[in-house]
Amino acid sequence: MQADLERSGQFRALNATHGPLDEVSLPDLSVFRQAGSDALVTGSITSLADGRFDVRFRLWDVVKGQDLGGQSFAVAPSDARLAAHRVADYVYEKLTGDKGAFSTRIAYVTKAGPRYQLWVADSDGENAQSALASPEPIISPAWSPDGNQLAYVSFESRKPVIYVHNISSGKRRLIANFKGSNSAPAWSPDGKTLAVTLSRDGGSQLFLLSAAGGEPRRLIQSGSIDTEPVFSPDGRHIYFVSDRGGSPQIYKVAITGQGVERVTFTGAYNISPAISRDGRWMAYISRIGGAFKLHLMDIESGNVRVLSDTAADESPSFAPNSKLIVYATQFQGKEALMTTTLDGKIKARLNGQTGDIREPFWGPFLNE
Repeated sequence: MQADLERSGQFRALNATHGPLDEVSLPDLSVFRQAGSDALVTGSITSLADGRFDVRFRLWDVVKGQDLGGQSFAVAPSDARLAAHRVADYVYEKLTGDKGAFSTRIAYVTKAGPRYQLWVADSDGENAQSALASPEPIISPAWSPDGNQLAYVSFESRKPVIYVHNISSGKRRLIANFKGSNSAPAWSPDGKTLAVTLSRDGGSQLFLLSAAGGEPRRLIQSGSIDTEPVFSPDGRHIYFVSDRGGSPQIYKVAITGQGVERVTFTGAYNISPAISRDGRWMAYISRIGGAFKLHLMDIESGNVRVLSDTAADESPSFAPNSKLIVYATQFQGKEALMTTTLDGKIKARLNGQTGDIREPFWGPFLNE
């Protein structure tokens, strides 16, 4: 819980000397007020006869002396980490007013030797479960809006084809195996449509495809390379990367295929757009003097800032509350996942499986 809250950039844990605290006792808040604390979480974990844990907690506003409520839930030992994430979510929402995203999941890909694996993990990279293993590359995982499915690109047929994988059943279905390359799947907000990049007509072009499969509809008639589509949160536009101006830049187009607009004007090489769920921000990768760095644009104003000091950033993805970004980068000579706050001040390396870790995609809130 402490790691979750500190990674958000909004919290810092303080040491305050006090005896044991639980969720039912009234703590002496003056002790914590003198230590400079704004809030206090108390609680208990008890073993139940059936092997589960009873987790209880209470949140206190130390400054105002108010009880901010609490929760209790019984969890299996395998869900103990999830319980901690849920406590952190409660604390985060009560104290910031924004929904916490710690109990959500991320997907990522690892490469260890010749073996690629697609993983589904907690938002901090831990508790990873393998969804697919292959001797051929796996790229571009993308969560469905309901969090039940993952679209991804597999090279197991010796060329890129798109599958949709059901997380709970483990079953998958082939969505796009057209002539040439099939890549870069992105879900519409209603989960009914996938935007994909196909080369079946020559060159990489954008198409819309029913999530159930079938015949795709070409989005734009273009002689350029158009790829990496991503929907706006309202589903009315698609952001994408195109070389139509001579070098890769990010553009947007209406879902009807009309009105292509250029979005990025700073830098000569901009790729990998990700749009925050609140529609305010676009994260992307820009090449600066040979280094690939994570950037953030305020979509309304067009203002841009660099968020990272590393040189091999890739694949940004927003938390569903729009407050953090996960991305892949080079760390001590290996690929690793990092999160950053939107001001770039608080970064955290995520734990994960061994080997190079890449292609992160942050899943939606669950049970919405």
